[in-house]
Amino acid sequence: MKNSKLYSLILLFALALLSIQCTTDPIPGADGVDGVDGVDGVDGADGVDGVNGTTECAVCHNVGINEAVHSSYLFSGHAKGKAFGYAGGRSDCAQCHSEEGYTDYWTYGPDGVTSYTGQHGINCKTCHGTHTTFDFEDEGLDYALRSLAPINLITDPIYTINYGDTSNNCAFCHQPRRTMVDNGSGFVAVSEHWGPHHGPQSTLLEGIQGEEIAGLVEYPEAGTARHRTGSSCTTCHMGEPSEVVSGNHTWVPTDNACNVCHVNGIPEEVAGFEDDMEALLVVLEDVGILHSEINDENELEVHPVEGEWPLLQSQAAWNYLLIYEDASAGIHNPNYAKALIKNSLEAVSTN
Repeated sequence: MKNSKLYSLILLFALALLSIQCTTDPIPGADGVDGVDGVDGVDGADGVDGVNGTTECAVCHNVGINEAVHSSYLFSGHAKGKAFGYAGGRSDCAQCHSEEGYTDYWTYGPDGVTSYTGQHGINCKTCHGTHTTFDFEDEGLDYALRSLAPINLITDPIYTINYGDTSNNCAFCHQPRRTMVDNGSGFVAVSEHWGPHHGPQSTLLEGIQGEEIAGLVEYPEAGTARHRTGSSCTTCHMGEPSEVVSGNHTWVPTDNACNVCHVNGIPEEVAGFEDDMEALLVVLEDVGILHSEINDENELEVHPVEGEWPLLQSQAAWNYLLIYEDASAGIHNPNYAKALIKNSLEAVSTN
């Protein structure tokens, strides 16, 4: 009986011990004293304390800039896939019309671009990779662009375009893929894909590769346009936004950039240029070498008509397509654009 009572007391004592919280004090104590901060690293050269290694990175890589870049990009033609739809599987198309083709070109060279299936459109990773230099103070920002090198034209490898800034990255794709071929017969073979292709912006800005038909308007010397000598692609198209959809990564020209030079007001258009373009199109459609239509987005589409066409009419059509595909309404190089269109209009209207 006594043993039974003893066992009961031992059991009660054990249960009491189990009910006690051993790891958590039910009444929190005071906070401990903070530890001492570590010492910044020391520069071995001059003994000056180092700074946070990411301080320089954060100048560009921060929430504010990232949000501005990504939100503006959504309004761009690249984001809307305007270039991507033409990619197909061909290597010479893919190098500008898909992410994979462009990155492979700059990683492995022209021979590294192959045919693709399931490729992606132009995005951040297409133009930007890894910084080639981190000496931003002496060498400037490279913006981790895949190339800052001057561009040798596809249609004329001897001719080099160098904007001296990040615009060289733009010029690689924004250049013609072909020139007009005159075989000396007095006629030109025209296909439905004939013309300078979709990106002749750099050569129009440079003032080259138009068919310079003799006429009343003089052609300016190559490389002398004010938009070429005093600005560049990124200067005009990636400046500080002047409205919601302009500048930055929209690549829509911003009034803030224009106002730097056009202090007395920004011209709305190149005087008389649109009327001359419309008149030239009417003549060339009457001849039959060009055909136009309004697409589902209410935009004018102009296409060459396949056939063997007289040289002069072919030259005029080439000039029209050059300006049409450039899509700046002559603004990239007003004097050169006006000379091409006016002299073309004069030539085909009188012959």
